[in-house]
Amino acid sequence: MRTGETETHDVVIVGAGSAGCAVAARLSERADLSVAIIEAGGSDRSIWVRMPIGYGGAFYHPALNWRYYTEPEAELGGRKAYWPRGKVVGGSSSINAMVYIRGQAADYDGWAAAGNPGWSYADLLPYFRRLETNLAGANEWRGGDGPITVSDVSEAAHPLSHAFVRAAQEAGFAYNGDFNGRDQDGVGFYQITMRRGLRCSAATGYLHPALRRPNLRLLTEAAVSRILFDGRRAVGVEYRAHGTVRRIMARREVVLSAGAIGSPQILQLSGIGAPDKLAALGITPVASAPAVGRNLMDHVGFDLVYEATVPTLNATLGPLLARGKAGLRYLLTRGGPLSLSVNQAGGFVRGDASRTRPNLQLYFSPLSYTRAVPGKRRLTAPDSFPGFMLGVSNCHPKSRGWLHIRSADAAEAPEIHPLYYSAPEDLDELLRSVDLMRAIAAQPALAPLIARELSPGPDVTDRDGLLAYIRATTTSVFHPCGTCRMGPDAEGGAVVDPALKVHGVAGLRVADASIMPAITAGNLNAPSIMIGEKASDLIRADL
Repeated sequence: MRTGETETHDVVIVGAGSAGCAVAARLSERADLSVAIIEAGGSDRSIWVRMPIGYGGAFYHPALNWRYYTEPEAELGGRKAYWPRGKVVGGSSSINAMVYIRGQAADYDGWAAAGNPGWSYADLLPYFRRLETNLAGANEWRGGDGPITVSDVSEAAHPLSHAFVRAAQEAGFAYNGDFNGRDQDGVGFYQITMRRGLRCSAATGYLHPALRRPNLRLLTEAAVSRILFDGRRAVGVEYRAHGTVRRIMARREVVLSAGAIGSPQILQLSGIGAPDKLAALGITPVASAPAVGRNLMDHVGFDLVYEATVPTLNATLGPLLARGKAGLRYLLTRGGPLSLSVNQAGGFVRGDASRTRPNLQLYFSPLSYTRAVPGKRRLTAPDSFPGFMLGVSNCHPKSRGWLHIRSADAAEAPEIHPLYYSAPEDLDELLRSVDLMRAIAAQPALAPLIARELSPGPDVTDRDGLLAYIRATTTSVFHPCGTCRMGPDAEGGAVVDPALKVHGVAGLRVADASIMPAITAGNLNAPSIMIGEKASDLIRADL
């Protein structure tokens, strides 16, 4: 491996994902700061990135996706869970389903109550408003001139999605026209990060416009292998690009925004973690931080699959001729089904009367499919018959897992142990959701559109049968977080403080979903971008 040149900037950001793009763009607004952002992946100029429904093509794409797998999970029958993560400019915001959800106000108030001042919902609402342009218009909850465009697609949603929303109301759930407004409770249509028929990723909204500034530099296909220290102060990073080992030095700070897997992995490779484990791998410990890689959280869920009596998206996305027509429509108008996510409708509901806030997220997809074989590029192969899926995930799982590097080789993926359902109450609340979803399917607005329940099937009603189905079909909802937990002190299991500074060292912060003390309700892209916005203010205040 050849050794290349060294360059120096004021701030070096590792990872051009949801949070990293926001940090880079905001810091580079200061003309007196020299900022570099390093991304292990390549360009986001791909149809699988730009076209909204193209995320199906990115799901296993080796040039766009890290394609992680967990270790075998005992509660999933020994199955490994697949974890797609963005390996591309824009990170996972370039390959996700684009659903835009902030989370519940109580989520963030819980962060603040756990010893993180400045992280309550009232503190963070200005950042959420600052990051978005909501096409429905600005109000006390929504932003009107931010980098990320948020679109309401209810009018364009499939007729079956409208039937689901009506059925859920008939089942007793309130309609909610904005899950990111005053309250998250209820059912309705998901907003997505789309601008004029194209995905609006963090790269689209933040990074590409900011790169017009002469003080911001982007390096792609540059995999960071470790953080460089002078004593206990971070002074730069080492990375590999095109067969060469290179360094970028940081005069002021290093900001780690490599995500819930990459950030703890890089910390451990750099000597920040459990000293005995690192020493056993030949890594010299820099700071004792056993909590690095712990507190791993994720949303998990499963689907009920139905055969429909009316056409679904299966007829649009399956046959070659139909796909061609949809593609032509998209090219000519930037509209039609290819301009949407398949997760069109859903909501946040309480699984039982004892809940003080929603504990379940519902998903309605007006298509049914078999999942692609690992290693293939397509996420979905729509069924040949008309079908749809009604899915659920847990908003606030109690199960906690961990991850750790296997060796000192930065190219080797870490071992990932989500420990799904290690907290029995997670499985119990998902078990109870089956009756809830079946009750919605039985309502007048939806029941006539159902030919039959395919999976698990109407005969599966007993606890053992349903538990076996849930264990056999549970998948990640792809929301890993918490592995560099934020908190007031390292002794309490925190990795970073409320200013996002890594405990025990200087000149180093983490800004991404890994800092979450507890997982938020819903999709994590919006909270991750918010963390980047907040981090940029924290950094600028110190600089």
